Amino acid sequence: MLESLRELMRPPPGMEFDFSQPPGEPALMPADGVSWRVFANPVALFVGGVAAVLLELAEPSVRSGVWGHSSFRHDPLTRLRRTGFAAMMTVYGPRSQAQELIARVVRLHRRVEGVTPDGRAYRANDPRLLDWVHATATFGFSEAYHRYVRALAPAARDAAFAEAQVSARLYGASGAPASRAAWEALLGAAAPGLEGSDILAEFLGTMDRAPILPAPLRPLQRLLVRAAVHIAPEPVRSLPQLRGRGLRRGEAALVRMLARGAELLPLGDTAPVQAARRLARAR
Repeated sequence: MLESLRELMRPPPGMEFDFSQPPGEPALMPADGVSWRVFANPVALFVGGVAAVLLELAEPSVRSGVWGHSSFRHDPLTRLRRTGFAAMMTVYGPRSQAQELIARVVRLHRRVEGVTPDGRAYRANDPRLLDWVHATATFGFSEAYHRYVRALAPAARDAAFAEAQVSARLYGASGAPASRAAWEALLGAAAPGLEGSDILAEFLGTMDRAPILPAPLRPLQRLLVRAAVHIAPEPVRSLPQLRGRGLRRGEAALVRMLARGAELLPLGDTAPVQAARRLARAR
């Protein structure tokens, strides 16, 4: 199971990248920071990523942009691997290459615009929407780690948001929260506009069925999807499409066992390991 989840940490075909080069070049995020720990855990990466998308899809304008201009529907595995690669590059990649990738994404997003079903115009590079996307990503990954891998001290939970500020600004999310308190304030301000939709239910069904884990392990995949629903904050967790889709009694302990087990096993030659080699060569 863990090997299948580690695939989300590796570049998809055609996007191969050696994170061990060039020797000594730092990443956007500090090697001794909380983000390097969080993103090295494949269970936290998967659960946190799903939780982040649930929050994105609850915001009407973000939902229209994500669902109308992405490959989630017809090729969720490739989309997940591309998103995972972008996360690995942002956290572990050499700074120059991370900046180049982010600049490409910003250019692509300039073409993403449209109108929501209720008539509201949106564009992907709208700073308000970018703030929400980056905040929900930081929340999702750090909360998954905190709840299922290892409890983070309040200062570390703040640091997860502070460390993401550099990449957030490069993406254009100039108002992304820099602390847990700022995230909670943003969530409170956004709460009245968050809503359920058929797309939320469709996304959950897609994540349950996508061939991320081998068929015999698909029940564990559905367990991890429920773990993501379980950590979604209110009012999202109580939306009709998510209500009752969280963890059942005793399942949180199983998710913690899987996530903590991932901490004990060798990562393989993934981005975190290669990046550590890159920085070690500077000494």
